[in-house]
Amino acid sequence: MDQPDRIHLRDYVVSAEIGAFQTERGQPQRLRFNLEVELAAHVSGADDEVDRILSYDVLTGAVSAGLGDRRLDLLETLAEIIAAHVLTHPRAAQVSVTVEKLDRIPGALGVTLLRRTPRIEVAPVEAPIRVIFHGTTMALPQGSVVLVPDAPGLPVPQGGNGREIALLALDQAAWALAAQLGVTVADSRTELDWAATEGRAVVWAPARMARDVAGLPANPHALAIWLADRLSAERLDWALPEGAAEPELPPGFAIPSGRIGAR
Repeated sequence: MDQPDRIHLRDYVVSAEIGAFQTERGQPQRLRFNLEVELAAHVSGADDEVDRILSYDVLTGAVSAGLGDRRLDLLETLAEIIAAHVLTHPRAAQVSVTVEKLDRIPGALGVTLLRRTPRIEVAPVEAPIRVIFHGTTMALPQGSVVLVPDAPGLPVPQGGNGREIALLALDQAAWALAAQLGVTVADSRTELDWAATEGRAVVWAPARMARDVAGLPANPHALAIWLADRLSAERLDWALPEGAAEPELPPGFAIPSGRIGAR
């Protein structure tokens, strides 16, 4: 029988203020993190799709969440918080967390915890993101933004898979818009979540995520609405030419939506 698959984060060094001694207050020190996660299922069936695995960003994000919780006295508390954050992910079955101080002695001192279930409750890490349909020129907003490009207006050949061709055309439009704005393209949920956590603006190439969603048209307005709902976006905004009407929202759509001005 195969052993469980594991992913790891090794020798991840971050400077932070921690410690119970008065001499440690106001004095950031280097902490080294080593995490190993036993996965709930083998990754062999993931079909090389990043959204079907446990992203390594979950591990670095758990460290950031632990350090950002509050100033802590004990490495044990920090390790417990990190373990709890990792175990909120359904693909994580067990986690080993090692945290070491590197500046207290010539070597390293620290703690290792092994957890299958969290022993404390942690609030989920939320990174609000804004979805904007980019239908006309506009200044690039700051912060966590996903831009959905307008259709490029290319003719769709008769016959064949017209929806697939339209989605690929939108991908092409995404790459062109990203080059124009000097930002990157994201085509997976994992990348979009990373962009939100990092506070980055990205342009969404929809084909990879939307291809197998039954009933979702290859219409950029419908795709923007679908993506905002899937990401639980804080806002959905429309950058539209003057005189163009805002798209109709589906019944029960609760995300705030509005029009933003063109540049």
